[in-house]
Amino acid sequence: MGELFRSEEMTLAQLFLQSEAAYCCVSELGELGMVQFRDLNPDVNVFQRKFVNEVRRCEEMDRKLRFVEKEIKKASISQVDTGENPEVPFPRDMIDLEATFEKLENELKEINTNQEALKKNFLELTELKHILRRTQQFFDEMEDPNLLEESSSLMEGNEVGRGAPLRLGFVAGVISRERIPTFERMLWRVCRGNVFLRQADIEDPLEDPATGDQVHKSVFIIFFQGDQLKNRVKKICEGFRASLYPCPETPMERKEMLAGVNTRIDDLQMVLNQTEDHRQRVLQAASKTMRVWFIKVRKMKAIYHTLNLCNIDVTQKCLIAEVWCPVSDLDSIQFALRRGTERSGSTVPSILNRMLTKQTPPTFNKTNKFTSGFQNIVDAYGIGNYREINPAPYTIITFPFLFAVMFGDMGHGLLMTSLALYLVIRESRLLSQKSDNEIFNMVFAGRYIILLMGLFSIYTGLIYNDCFSKSLNMFGSGWIQFSRTGLLAHTSYNALLQLDPAVPGVFNGPYPLGIDPIWNIATNKLTFLNSFKMKMSIILGVTHMLFGVSLSLFNHLYFKKPLNIFLGFIPEIVFMSSLFGYLVLLVFYKWTAYDVFSSKDAPSLLIHFINMCLFNYNDPTNKPLYRGQMGIQILLVLIALACVPCMLIAKTLVLRRQHLWKAKLGTQKFGGVRVGNGPTEDEAGIVDHDQLSQHSEDGDEFDFGDVAVHQAIHTIEYCLGCISNTASYLRLWALSLAHAQLSEVLWTMVMHLGLASSSGGGFFALTIIFAAFAVLTVCILLIMEGLSAFLHALRLHWVEFQNKFYCGQGFKFVPFSFESILEGRFDE
Repeated sequence: MGELFRSEEMTLAQLFLQSEAAYCCVSELGELGMVQFRDLNPDVNVFQRKFVNEVRRCEEMDRKLRFVEKEIKKASISQVDTGENPEVPFPRDMIDLEATFEKLENELKEINTNQEALKKNFLELTELKHILRRTQQFFDEMEDPNLLEESSSLMEGNEVGRGAPLRLGFVAGVISRERIPTFERMLWRVCRGNVFLRQADIEDPLEDPATGDQVHKSVFIIFFQGDQLKNRVKKICEGFRASLYPCPETPMERKEMLAGVNTRIDDLQMVLNQTEDHRQRVLQAASKTMRVWFIKVRKMKAIYHTLNLCNIDVTQKCLIAEVWCPVSDLDSIQFALRRGTERSGSTVPSILNRMLTKQTPPTFNKTNKFTSGFQNIVDAYGIGNYREINPAPYTIITFPFLFAVMFGDMGHGLLMTSLALYLVIRESRLLSQKSDNEIFNMVFAGRYIILLMGLFSIYTGLIYNDCFSKSLNMFGSGWIQFSRTGLLAHTSYNALLQLDPAVPGVFNGPYPLGIDPIWNIATNKLTFLNSFKMKMSIILGVTHMLFGVSLSLFNHLYFKKPLNIFLGFIPEIVFMSSLFGYLVLLVFYKWTAYDVFSSKDAPSLLIHFINMCLFNYNDPTNKPLYRGQMGIQILLVLIALACVPCMLIAKTLVLRRQHLWKAKLGTQKFGGVRVGNGPTEDEAGIVDHDQLSQHSEDGDEFDFGDVAVHQAIHTIEYCLGCISNTASYLRLWALSLAHAQLSEVLWTMVMHLGLASSSGGGFFALTIIFAAFAVLTVCILLIMEGLSAFLHALRLHWVEFQNKFYCGQGFKFVPFSFESILEGRFDE
């Protein structure tokens, strides 16, 4: 657990890898996932690096695999995921992989081309079959004398005389069904009504060979006279993308053609089935090894991309790399290099050499499945500076607790705990399913956070004695007239009950745990709970902030900055304790100094605190709490005011004097981080609250104006922040009250209706009402209110707690890891 409280100690190491062993060594380091490579060729173009051809070959193989995967998905074939993690193939195996993928791609392309041609031919024959069938029906209908008279009347305006015999030409084809109305209007307008159109829908949809979509089409036949109308009709059909087919004029020829078409369709259907079976066999065989192929190719590509970051010595026999790595994992890295050298068959060992550097190392916090969620909450605010205090261990407790203070309800907490327990117990099975739902993946990643939030909510709900807006009578009542058996008998006083412990003989003593259940039916319930929760919020907030300021001391001690301790930490902790720590003590003193009979005469703490800051002690409406209060409060305010110039002026002057003294002696300290040794003041290498003043301590150029402005901003921000941050913790009171009131309103307006019914159908009404109550409880109180409390707890940690000791201006350690490279593809 020690690595949780501070980031891992990092070192910059230099690797000397033999050319024949470099590939295998980088492969082993990728499996280990504990080194971050630095780019030693930042000025070299990507296309001019040594292994750019190998990277391109890997990208080409990846493209072919994506093509095959697309075909597999199109065929609705599930890919086999055995969880196997294959080793990286040797460079000499790349030729075999390329040949395999090339053969598979060409075979699939040839199958697709042939299948598309066959489907296109099949579509044409199918359309021709429907045309021959429909046109025969059209011609049979045209033998009707009434239809012949109608068609003749359409041709009255043409060049043929009335006495001449009428010979009509015709074209037949197929067109998309949705284009029929527009097609018909265009024919009528262009041909001026001198054509006769008949159309009929094809019942079964036809498959488009290019896209594979199902298309609804219609058969049409157009009668016309003359070549001029024929040309017009054909151009219109071409414009509407209608397919025209030859149709014989005599019934006998149409019948013979239809028989031939049916025979060809049967033969073509058999060939199509065989082609599809062959395609399915090829894709099914590929789907069994698709994931393994992807892993191999992407590992190879990652290795060659990493090798491009290395330098090559003049002999072309050695690659030089620089890596950041944790000091605690150096032995594992050495072992991985030996294993890679042995695997390559090289006899020259790889060398790891630690380097001294002035550069700031990356920040690396080791996590597991339980702590990773809380670490992500911290990192979302900002990556911590190297080796500074990590807020994640404290967030594990304080975050779910502050959430529960705002979300305190036993019933809602139990529902939340049940959901989280389900995710935790079945996490192995859920991980293996690899869901693509982003919302579910986000909830699943925070399952341990939700579990703790639910457990703490049950605890705070027990303290509030709140379960779905109802109180539990576990120990009876502390009020004499409301015993365990008599509590329900007095619910009729709900609109009249006023609880006053000052009335003699009605109050027996405090409730054993939490809040007395009788307050749930008292009219002065809100008055009592408001006072209790508001004071509780102030106590929790000041304690939380004092703890945050105290953690900054460990940063100053670790980085050996005594100036920050004496002129930073001590004035800050004294300032906050003198004012707001004293306010918390007044709350506890008032609770103990006044009983139920004298509480009416107790003065207001808010007025006391305001008068204390204004030195106003002549307020007759607010009597002192204890003897000597004025002197103590004046002293505390003066101490707090004296802390301001210590932070504002004294530190800046001391830094200036140190700079002048160093300049006079002619000594300059050039700071850096000697990674691996104990940190000193010069080795901190982090940007803390006095970032600019560090220039003086590390011997850099000192600008008195910049340091003074920075220190003034920090002092003003801290002093005003003590007030605003304390007030910000009142959201604990506000959201707790809002959650309890929403729960009560939901019970009164929904569930109470079903319970109030005493008729015979009340049971069925109660079932429906309870379902509505459950849905509203989950949607409003669990999801919406839960998200609200989560965001407010997040804000309290980021702004009110972490800014007291946490800078969050570092950069994250991103190791070269095959697992992290592949999880974006396979573990989404």
